[in-house]
Amino acid sequence: MSKKPISEFIQKYYKHFNAAALVDAAKGYQEQLNQGSKMLVSLAGAMSTAELGKIFSDMIRQDKVQIISCTGANLEEDVMNLVAHSHYERVPNYRDLTPEQEWALLERGLNRVTDTCIPEEEAFRRLQGHIFDIWKEAEQRNERYFPHEFMYKLLLSGVLEPYYEIDLKDSWMYAAAQKNLPMVVPGWEDSTLGNIFASYVLKGELKASTMKSGIEYMTFLADWYTANSSKGIGFFQIGGGIAGDFPICVVPMLYQDMERTDTPFWSYFCQISDSTTSYGSYSGAVPNEKITWGKLDIHTPKYIIESDATIVAPLIFAYLLDY
Repeated sequence: MSKKPISEFIQKYYKHFNAAALVDAAKGYQEQLNQGSKMLVSLAGAMSTAELGKIFSDMIRQDKVQIISCTGANLEEDVMNLVAHSHYERVPNYRDLTPEQEWALLERGLNRVTDTCIPEEEAFRRLQGHIFDIWKEAEQRNERYFPHEFMYKLLLSGVLEPYYEIDLKDSWMYAAAQKNLPMVVPGWEDSTLGNIFASYVLKGELKASTMKSGIEYMTFLADWYTANSSKGIGFFQIGGGIAGDFPICVVPMLYQDMERTDTPFWSYFCQISDSTTSYGSYSGAVPNEKITWGKLDIHTPKYIIESDATIVAPLIFAYLLDY
């Protein structure tokens, strides 16, 4: 069966350098799925604000991703875009802004991410009261959940429906909630909702223990990896940082610290990053360095695409979805 237009274009014209790496990584991802391997996708950067959900939601619905690791920012910003999209502002000349112009954006309640300003007042006015009610209800029942589980409850409860400002199918978080997709959100505490939760703890209105911790995320991931790795689990990393650092370490933790020497290495690795190649930084290190840390095998297919993830990720997903 012939590929569709975008996939055909990529295969015809993307022949060398980063373009060729993109095609190789996409084909490698497809091979993983074909052989029955599962795939972890990690989201760093501001991919939700970049509206990756327009295509990533289809990846979730079509079972081309089995678990997600994301930052707290990506977790909440997809939902913020869902309920406050019309209040976002684009700043095409962001490179030319003076400190005074940046301050003016702050005074208007607009937090800039590259060329896009997030209207936190509008977004959180529509989220904060509802998520607090869900947090408080869990506490009163002596129940504890992960950050993403609380967000799933929020989305599936229907309380946000009056605020929807984009097509619901373009929200990757809603697609994940519908499937109850496994997720880890390392470092959730540094997100805006994490800060808000901490403020309620400081005010004595919530207990910190109501929110499950990063250590509990790691133990959950260890159990999930052990139960699902018989045919391999691939690692598709968008950006760097904790969204990638945290989950990839589950393999050496199981192998070395738990002494489960039958734990398989990650069966595929791809990183999209515009970080300068550097052996002094995690995000800039080449994949081979991960061999020495017991994360990847000598024979693990490894790809690094040194480019902007907002360009590369949708193209790879389009290939996998046969667009």
